[in-house]
Amino acid sequence: MTSGALARVETELPGLPEALRRVGEVILGDPAEAARSTIIALAERAGSSPATVTRFCRAFGFSGYAELRVALATETGRAAQAGWGAGVGHEIGPDDPLDAAIEVMAAADTRLIQDTAAGLDLAVLTQVADAIVAAPRVLLVGVSTSGIVANMLEGWLRRIGIPGWSAGDAHVALSEAALMKAGDVAIGISHRGRTREVMETLAEASSHGALTVAVTSFARSPLAELADLVLTTASRETTFRLGGLAAVHSQLFVLDAVYVAVAQLTYERTNEAFERTISAVESHRVERSP
Repeated sequence: MTSGALARVETELPGLPEALRRVGEVILGDPAEAARSTIIALAERAGSSPATVTRFCRAFGFSGYAELRVALATETGRAAQAGWGAGVGHEIGPDDPLDAAIEVMAAADTRLIQDTAAGLDLAVLTQVADAIVAAPRVLLVGVSTSGIVANMLEGWLRRIGIPGWSAGDAHVALSEAALMKAGDVAIGISHRGRTREVMETLAEASSHGALTVAVTSFARSPLAELADLVLTTASRETTFRLGGLAAVHSQLFVLDAVYVAVAQLTYERTNEAFERTISAVESHRVERSP
């Protein structure tokens, strides 16, 4: 991973061992300074050793500190150029003007999507899209807000003729998974990657030969560990939007990227499907006023 580093560190920081967590806290506290620091200087600020900093780098997919510094410099430069700092990290108070609250939301969501895009593994995304195009059945499973996201991808896929089903109920999801076969695809969506119903469904689908895909903000979560392929999402919590709710936009972005990749692979069929479905509902549209 050479981009989206800050988002991943922020998301996974609470689950790191104490020594690595201190390194992450120093980096998040001043990413620009970390990008300028030597490994010795950063280790001293974190109260650790250069070896610990190296372990931290490798835990996030970097070959060493030099590669991490380049990623940090790139991200902080891009953020400064885009002017993201104004609203990111600010809390919305009960007496804040609505326009100020909207500015904070816009800054946070813009940064969230950029972080998600930067962290997407295009090779994995391509594998997922190829598998969906070839699959007789595609099962999407999520609970609560993740279930709503799964239902949306089902609708997008079915609109272009891809046989997809979403299931938010555990019994329905497990029953669908039990009928899957080799060549089918099961996609589990969970912000923290610890939702039992989603994990059990992917495990059941995998036991029957289906390809399993995890969509999660935590690359080292139990869900990610049991899946064949993993697509990571960023999550930036703001006032009133915590946990899974904070990850909805990034989940939608990742699944939209999957949908677009599938549509590209089935370009002619997709265009034909659009024409036929638009024609089918045209009589239900109200005419424009003159």
